[in-house]
Amino acid sequence: MNEPATALSLCSIGRIERNGEHRRVRIDAPYRKGLVGLDGFSHVLVLWWAIGCDDPEARALLQVPLPYAPGHTAGVFACRAPVRPNPIMTTVCEVLGVDEEEGIVLVRDIDAFDQTPVVDIKPYYGITDRVQAPRVPAHAEEWPMWFPPEGVGLDPEEG
Repeated sequence: MNEPATALSLCSIGRIERNGEHRRVRIDAPYRKGLVGLDGFSHVLVLWWAIGCDDPEARALLQVPLPYAPGHTAGVFACRAPVRPNPIMTTVCEVLGVDEEEGIVLVRDIDAFDQTPVVDIKPYYGITDRVQAPRVPAHAEEWPMWFPPEGVGLDPEEG
């Protein structure tokens, strides 16, 4: 039996800024006090809204071909595709600096386009945000175990 969807309320707390070589998360003024103490962390999880996939057709897709694994299709909950019922994405970002007054979190890279709405920022904790021996499907077994220092974001020409 299908239950009716529960209505939720989300609001953007800021935007991604991709200006030349700079990658920033700019937090809106009402939320800047939430940045206190963030400068003590080397990495954050940035949750952002995939605005290019926020339409009824994209939200209805439940299976997608995997661009990084030709010939494979996966359910949207088994991949990181931006097309999904709620286009909430997450990126682990290295923090290069925090300016609480201006609401800027300078990050090494992020795979979100310029002016993408930010839903939340969470500090990265090794104890809760990684596991020793994750299991992945065969098409992802050759991927590196650790996030590369240069990031895996968009090409500079793209964003």
